[in-house]
Amino acid sequence: MPIAVVTDSTAYLPSGYADRYGVRIVPLHVSVDGGAPVDETAFSPAELAESLERKQRVTTASATSRELARAYRRALDDGADGVVAVHLSRQLSGTWDAARLAARETDPDRVRVVDSRSAAMGLGFSVLAAADAAASGAGLDEVERAAAVTAARTTTVFSVPTLEYLRRGGRIGTAAAVLGTALAIKPLLHVHDGRIEALEKVRTTTRAMARLRDISLDAAGSGSAAIAVHHLAAAEHADELAAKFTAELGDSAQCVVSEVGAVIGAHIGPGAVGVVVLPNGWRFRA
Repeated sequence: MPIAVVTDSTAYLPSGYADRYGVRIVPLHVSVDGGAPVDETAFSPAELAESLERKQRVTTASATSRELARAYRRALDDGADGVVAVHLSRQLSGTWDAARLAARETDPDRVRVVDSRSAAMGLGFSVLAAADAAASGAGLDEVERAAAVTAARTTTVFSVPTLEYLRRGGRIGTAAAVLGTALAIKPLLHVHDGRIEALEKVRTTTRAMARLRDISLDAAGSGSAAIAVHHLAAAEHADELAAKFTAELGDSAQCVVSEVGAVIGAHIGPGAVGVVVLPNGWRFRA
């Protein structure tokens, strides 16, 4: 059997892609106002946006080593020759550490863990590339390499209406020092070396969307590219961006739109829009 590919729910693969590519997903967790944690997949983006707008406290938690080990073991029990587990950046979550522990407990010779150093489709592209390699019959080393190489090639940039949620969740890193308390600014941020960092400051949402477009087109380059547009409760802006990418890049690019779930959404807040670009040759499987 081909190598099994496992990821966590923050990959936010477009609907149907996990089944299409044979990817196994372990959910991360979310709780509201100190309530019992639930799987992220059972808490919709609309419910998250409503909770945040009501000023409820939304907290997130990584997958446990037990949950991850269960998924890895099940894949091996189902006949996989090995497992490549690709997860959310270790700079943003404890999931990678839990995954390393789970791999040691399961079968360290047959379970490899890759730090995507990203999130959302920055993680998702790496997962799909690994799944493509596995489907072609690649071995454990090759599938692991496909995930790691693809992760390193992605560009992730996003805009948030406010830094409040990033600051509250402790995920803002050096962006806090750069932008300070200037919350009237529409900050542009990016994922760099696994961390969220400041990129630019703009004054309006219109300008923020224009800069997302320009930066993403530069990252896509002149060859083929795969692009994912993410949002939380900002479908109109996301759809407009996706339409512009399609119009400007034509058949050289594939573009999907995917709303983020609760674990990432709780840290970026309603109105956030982001773009992940993977340039040079990779294509979504039809």
